[in-house]
Amino acid sequence: MSSESIQEIDAVQVQLQTLRDALESGTYVQVRRMLNGMPAPDVAHLLESTPPRARSILWKLIEPEEQSEVLQNLGDDVRAYFLSRMDTEELLAATEGLDTDDLVDVLQQLPDAVIQEVLESMDTQDRLRVEAALSYPEDTAGGLMNTDTITVRPDITLEVLFRYLRRQKDIPAMTDSLLVVNRRDEFIGLVPLTRLLISDPANTVREIMTTDAITIPAMQPDTEVAKIFERHDLVSAPVVDESGRLLGRITIDDVVDVIIEDADHSLMSQVGLDEEEDIFAPVIHTARRRAVWLGINLFTAFIAAGVIGLFQDTINKVVALAVLMPIVASMGGIAGSQTLTLVVRGMALGHLGESNMRWLLSREVVVGALNGILWAVVVSGAAMLWFGDPIIGVVIAAALVINLVAAAATGAALPMILRRLKIDAALAGGVVLTTITDVVGFFAFLGLATVFYA
Repeated sequence: MSSESIQEIDAVQVQLQTLRDALESGTYVQVRRMLNGMPAPDVAHLLESTPPRARSILWKLIEPEEQSEVLQNLGDDVRAYFLSRMDTEELLAATEGLDTDDLVDVLQQLPDAVIQEVLESMDTQDRLRVEAALSYPEDTAGGLMNTDTITVRPDITLEVLFRYLRRQKDIPAMTDSLLVVNRRDEFIGLVPLTRLLISDPANTVREIMTTDAITIPAMQPDTEVAKIFERHDLVSAPVVDESGRLLGRITIDDVVDVIIEDADHSLMSQVGLDEEEDIFAPVIHTARRRAVWLGINLFTAFIAAGVIGLFQDTINKVVALAVLMPIVASMGGIAGSQTLTLVVRGMALGHLGESNMRWLLSREVVVGALNGILWAVVVSGAAMLWFGDPIIGVVIAAALVINLVAAAATGAALPMILRRLKIDAALAGGVVLTTITDVVGFFAFLGLATVFYA
């Protein structure tokens, strides 16, 4: 971790401790002054770093006009906590002034009846914009886009365009280009602001616009949108429907959120947690969420235990088998996890597909075999010295090679199989892989032992 990150964490902890001390002493005026003098993202971070009781007090001390900005920076769980405690009037005040994409994020967590009330409170133009964004799934470009754009016609001169821009109070945040559309609102190009500023005012928009701009279909998954932005170093990109009609634009700040959420999802889903999990969620809520995943893991553990039970007589004869079994399963689990992580990452980046998956599978099997042979020699030698039995060394060596090859093959093939079944590989891959490596490892080790010791 960099020194800057450490300093930032320390600063947050200092702020938290200051707020905590002020709350305990009852000096709410000081707390209110601190909260309302901080940037909204920092206030949101402080709220997410505070247990529920103090969090509720802090929220009440935030000025109503500041709450909307804080809401859009909160994680889903914490935001839903506050939204569920607001009446309709408070919701209307909290959502006033939000950008379309941020407003849609908030509305998607509200009951349909409340959403309708919020929409009815808007003017016609804003309501149509929000309804357009709400019509798309939240994990697509349409759900991610902001409809607040500046569009121009190709036949006007830059002088006219300059006069139009000067009449605006401001321009949308993260605007790096103006979007060019025809009379049917079909996207035909864009004008980078850098080019606009240095061009002759007598030129027309058509003369300086770029026509090979990248457009994003409204139904494009948000993870694919993030790859496009990363690959082409985009700051913003227009979103179009199937007929090429301009719907809005996506900006880099929203893409960064997608990248972070995707990274959180990959990390948290490995243990069955939601990436928006509130670290200070109530006990019952947290226990209920985790119980499901623990139940799934218990079921898979019974499968592995069932395989061990098939060889109970052999284990009773050779107690050393019970001592060495975890080594075989553990080595297979680690080897499989290495391959699984590599493949899931490659798929997420768009580097892996049907065309090159066979090559990778072959390579991972060979790598698994080489590592299996290497560590089989080490472990078998240690086992023979430990128990003074050459047979146990041969058995565990063979089992290790079998399990590491199986683990590598499973780790490489499993993500592709799960994707075909429309199952999240990051969520289910680890559990399935662990079950397979445990079953194969135990079966190979104890099965070979049964043959040699029969």
